[in-house]
Amino acid sequence: MRWLGGCPWTNRTCDNDSVDNQIDHPNQTAFAVVTTSGPDKPGVSAAFFRVLGSYNVELVDVEQAIFSGRISLSAYVRVDSSRVEAMEKGLRNTLSIYAQSLTVELRADEATSRPRSTHVVVVLGRQLNASHVSAIAQELANFNANIDRIRGLSTYPLNGLELYITVEGSADPVRATLARLATEQGVDIAIERSGLQRRSKRLICFDCDSTLIQGEVIEMLAAHAGKEAEVAAVTERAMRGELDFEESLRERVAALAGLPESVIAQTAADIELTPGVRTTIRTLKRMGYRVAVVSGGFIQVLEDLAAELDLDYVRANTLEIEDGKLTGRVIGDVVDRKAKENFLREFAADSGLSMRQTVAVGDGANDIDMLSAAGLGIAFNAKPALREVADTSVNHPYMDEILQILGIPMEEVVVD
Repeated sequence: MRWLGGCPWTNRTCDNDSVDNQIDHPNQTAFAVVTTSGPDKPGVSAAFFRVLGSYNVELVDVEQAIFSGRISLSAYVRVDSSRVEAMEKGLRNTLSIYAQSLTVELRADEATSRPRSTHVVVVLGRQLNASHVSAIAQELANFNANIDRIRGLSTYPLNGLELYITVEGSADPVRATLARLATEQGVDIAIERSGLQRRSKRLICFDCDSTLIQGEVIEMLAAHAGKEAEVAAVTERAMRGELDFEESLRERVAALAGLPESVIAQTAADIELTPGVRTTIRTLKRMGYRVAVVSGGFIQVLEDLAAELDLDYVRANTLEIEDGKLTGRVIGDVVDRKAKENFLREFAADSGLSMRQTVAVGDGANDIDMLSAAGLGIAFNAKPALREVADTSVNHPYMDEILQILGIPMEEVVVD
């Protein structure tokens, strides 16, 4: 047993031999960090707390972790100083049965229990090296941010770690630095507030084209008219924010005039989901999330897919059809950048949720308002204009990476 700091009963520094002084000072309070570690076996925790309980120990803070078949269990305790030696002896005798190692570190003064971490940093990559964690840890240290705890989050589809950290003041400079570091290191790094705010998310809204599905529906339709390249060029400029979305949509839809209505069913049959979409949606639905899709594409193409995925809300543009052919026009208001935000707010209100309980996922400039309004905005393999305003970016082609960012461990994932 050793003292940390000065002796609580004198002004001099205590060493291991000084604990004999406890006997001369009964009924005084001692504070200690008691830690047991060793092979994880049933009964270790029960024995640990049983012995502490027999000495009327008060628990101030506790943490237990299991790693690779080994247990580490620590308790910060308040105990009658005259009983410390007996408590330690009792723990050693009892825990020796379980091949445990024990340390008891006496504290000179009462410390407050550890504060709750303010933020969680999620690190994801095909491979995570010690150098990645080192770089992140150094940047956090530069902001005087403390890493409180690290745990493994996943091994598929990407390797993932969660770092629980404490940040003093605004986390915005930390977020900006980690975004830059993610690009330099070739990994994805997300930072979000910890605690209830993170766990209370219950509505997620996806963009559709190049997010929920691979490719752009309007380009798939344009291919039937032999105008795919022409339409794709306009789409690219709109997604970069160089063109007004409504104007660009009407221009592209005009290229579809005269196509038979049957191309809609053909296009719907050709849609390919982004890898991990079914797993993501099934997992989120099981966890009580409502799932929405807001698309600048077309409802006639998406309605069967929406039913198949059991989506709660779907909004998209409506192609005008006359005499079995596309007219090259859309009916009603265009689902543009502002409309996407408005629909997200509508879904949240209908679900009885605040906006901070929402998540939005998109890839283009048309999604900026929606991601900015959401409690958590995720740019999915996105254009620079969206990455600049998003809370975090995903740069791997797996939708189930979203689950990892939300802190959902592998054992909770519903595999497709």
